[in-house]
Amino acid sequence: MRIRVRRTGGFAGIERRAEVDTAARPDAERWRTLAERALASGHPAPPPGVPDGFRYEITVDGRTVYAADPRLTEEQRELISRVLKEGA
Repeated sequence: MRIRVRRTGGFAGIERRAEVDTAARPDAERWRTLAERALASGHPAPPPGVPDGFRYEITVDGRTVYAADPRLTEEQRELISRVLKEGA
């Protein structure tokens, strides 16, 4: 499973991207569960955010949803954090 996150917005407006391929990871099942839950609560188009808040594009195996601060679900927040931390 390929999970890609693109973060835009924020005070400085700096874009950040990262991607994780879970295929060979020992924790792939946890990533899959987290990704499915994050996608299920995502929006088909970018939702309104708050001034200087972050907006996110989450793509899992070609399916893309959108989310924005401060209305991230717990699963979205965890997935985004993990991908931006561990992804390349």
